[in-house]
Amino acid sequence: MFSYYLQLGLRSLRRNPVLTVLMVVGIALGIAASMTTLTVMHMMGSDPIPSKSSILHYVQLDNWSPDEPYRPDGRPPDQVTYRDATALMAAGKADRQTAMFKLALPVQPDNPEIKPFQSLVRVTYADFFTMFEPPFKYGRGWDHEQDQAHARVLVLSKEINEKLFGGEDSVGRRVRLDGTDYTVTGVLDDWKLRARYYDLTVGAFNEPEELFMPFTTGIDLKQRANGNNSCWRAPNAGWEAYLDSDCVWIQMWVELRSPARLAEYRAFLDAYVNEQKKLGRFPRPLNNRLLDVNEWMADQKVVSSDVQVQTGLGFAFLLVCLVNTIGLLLAKFTRKAGEIGLRRALGASRREVFKQFLIESGVIGISGGVLGLALTGLGLLAVRALYTDYKSVATLDWTMVATTIALSVAAAVLAGLYPTWRACRVQPAAQLKM
Repeated sequence: MFSYYLQLGLRSLRRNPVLTVLMVVGIALGIAASMTTLTVMHMMGSDPIPSKSSILHYVQLDNWSPDEPYRPDGRPPDQVTYRDATALMAAGKADRQTAMFKLALPVQPDNPEIKPFQSLVRVTYADFFTMFEPPFKYGRGWDHEQDQAHARVLVLSKEINEKLFGGEDSVGRRVRLDGTDYTVTGVLDDWKLRARYYDLTVGAFNEPEELFMPFTTGIDLKQRANGNNSCWRAPNAGWEAYLDSDCVWIQMWVELRSPARLAEYRAFLDAYVNEQKKLGRFPRPLNNRLLDVNEWMADQKVVSSDVQVQTGLGFAFLLVCLVNTIGLLLAKFTRKAGEIGLRRALGASRREVFKQFLIESGVIGISGGVLGLALTGLGLLAVRALYTDYKSVATLDWTMVATTIALSVAAAVLAGLYPTWRACRVQPAAQLKM
């Protein structure tokens, strides 16, 4: 009977093309508005590294002023000091660990046809590459010995390797940064991140850096980080005094592969801070935090309240479209009262009539969903054009495609329930008399 009712539904829709188009377009617009905003919110907040998100933890220590907290709600600073970062790295209590910050350095190509340009550099430790798993096209990252040796080495992004070396294998070749030569140890492949979760301090949706160098080498350059630098009291003059100050400017991550290791590291952090308190540091109450990747993204509000409000408005618009569709379906089914009465008089039950018109509503929903999916794609193109920071998240995945189709069918069925119920209430005797 399903195929028969489907044929009846298609025939009915062709009989009133203008009304059909209005209903399909109405559902499509509602679906496009709601799914465009929902897709952006979904991609923003989705797990960026599902295989490891529960074992990668962001380190926070509360070394802030005794007079006021870093944040009004009492949360500790979102970065650590150089003094604490190097102490935690030297202790080596985690399974893997890395401290990092960002620099902006001039690149001076050997090719005279390429003008010098400014590039962003991620200054980090060797464990960065095994912890966050960026894909390599050529070579590999540096090792721990090179960290200790302050080696002049680099890992290049795919884009900058194409710019400097035409995309060739550049492992072992030299790149000059700010007058100093560095040897290339590896070249990354395409690294598509929905959010740059390893550093959320300046722009969650910025592209990964173009160059990577050892932390110790970056410190040797004696340049302030190209990111947030926060101090609750002014440091003394000079680079060494800045390194020894309570200014926070370094991101610290650890990999802890089991709940037991996590508990051990928490205890280590508490013991470390208590020892520092004896030296006159950390005047605030003990307030250490170890957040995993998803907790850290939630803490930093990667999905902003504006995006949540926009998603709510998108679904409110879908609701308005459904109300309009209900009105159109009600008018359509009311006009078919005579046909319904005749079917009932010939023996069709209310259940069969209900199935027939519900299938017709479903056809409208599928048609609206297909059109809505196309409009959602156009909406995401508009988001990428208007908001360049959202390029990595304004894309449809299969989850969102399936959600779009399911939502459109559900919306049409919901819209058709009341008109279909009204159609089933038609009294055959009254209609046959007319």
